[in-house]
Amino acid sequence: MLEHVCQLARNAGDAIMQIYDGVKPMEITSKQDDSPVTAADIAAHVVILEGLQALTPDIPVLSEEDPQSWDVRQHWQRYWLVDPLDGTKEFIKRNGEFTVNIALIDKGKPVLGVVYAPVMKVMYSAAEGKAWKEECGIRKQIQVRDARPPLVVISRSHADSEMKEYLQQLGEHQTTSIGSSLKFCLVAEGQAQLYPRFGPTNVWDTAAGHAVAAAAGAHVYDWQGKPLNYTPRESFLNPGFRVSIY
Repeated sequence: MLEHVCQLARNAGDAIMQIYDGVKPMEITSKQDDSPVTAADIAAHVVILEGLQALTPDIPVLSEEDPQSWDVRQHWQRYWLVDPLDGTKEFIKRNGEFTVNIALIDKGKPVLGVVYAPVMKVMYSAAEGKAWKEECGIRKQIQVRDARPPLVVISRSHADSEMKEYLQQLGEHQTTSIGSSLKFCLVAEGQAQLYPRFGPTNVWDTAAGHAVAAAAGAHVYDWQGKPLNYTPRESFLNPGFRVSIY
């Protein structure tokens, strides 16, 4: 099934790139929370929704572009969790740091995940406790790697005072910044060792990257030391968390 989901992510990426490359108009609007949404978000959502419904008609889908009501999803044990275009701000800035995120949730855990960066043509995927990176047609297994001083990856678009204070207390380290769920993937492939997050995220922002990072050997815990959990709850918001090899 992982191969089918990877292909679905590529197809969604192709739909996004038609708009990114100017073949079709971007059509930027705002949601109720003032976050931007573009024609590319919607186009990718349609591709993924149709593909998943054909692949697994018995598994429901929760997408950022179609957030099901609490009454509908409160008893879900197994479901797809999708962000058709993670990093819309990066997409609008045209810096290439956006992804297609698809995860399969089973009893609160992301057991399969795909993160595809269409501009970079890089695919990260995970299933059954293993993680891979595919680039230029070459697919290799990836795993976390220790480094001293550690490289800390932070969000490009969401700086906050808590993060600055945390980094000051961390001791010797280096930092880099990148958009979207690629932060999870940098830890997964051993380029970074820590991704701390204090600002708000939604479950669809993190599930696919979480699957990849965890399969590569990283820990994805909230600040109370509990694993990030995707059991349906009324709010889509995650607690703060950190992705770490330690």
